[in-house]
Amino acid sequence: MGSTILPPQSSHIVFVYGSLLADEVVSVILKRVPHSSPAILDGYRRFSVEGRVYPAITPVEDKKVNGKVLFGITDPELDLLDAFEDVEYERNTVDAFLICKFIEAEAVIGRSDFCNKMYRMLGGLQDTCERVQTYTYVWKEKNDPHLYGDWDIEAWRQVHMSDFLKMTTGFIEEFEGLESKPRVATYEEFFHQAESPPTL
Repeated sequence: MGSTILPPQSSHIVFVYGSLLADEVVSVILKRVPHSSPAILDGYRRFSVEGRVYPAITPVEDKKVNGKVLFGITDPELDLLDAFEDVEYERNTVDAFLICKFIEAEAVIGRSDFCNKMYRMLGGLQDTCERVQTYTYVWKEKNDPHLYGDWDIEAWRQVHMSDFLKMTTGFIEEFEGLESKPRVATYEEFFHQAESPPTL
């Protein structure tokens, strides 16, 4: 293992694992798509949530969550993400592990200056992942009985992403306006037509 990568001052790293894996959702919230890298979070498990189309993670020994880290998140953007995750989650600091083969491959084919910088920072080819200190959003109720099974991003994309994007757009428009309301309230209002919102 190499040294831990720390974010620059006033810039944050965020590990995402659910709807924020979709660039389309991130773009609606942040008005841009930050640089990112696939990553793994050890010691956590991803669950589906009864009555929700998005997942939760909680600490579970010997489990891991595949996701990605978003780099260069500004203070105002972090505030936006806090508001989007709302009261169901708490923002924690964790250690995730970059999938460095991805960074190396991106750098070698010259797809991004960022990946070239990361490639040089990590010392070129890596046989193991590099640890990075990051924020992530953890479900507040660790023993919530509404958590079950697993959650699949591809199934979510096919079944729920279109409606979720509409809900997210509505939330951001209200958040930026004078009559904003919590994201959970926006979600429940948007899906109120269904007596029980679809879950995965």
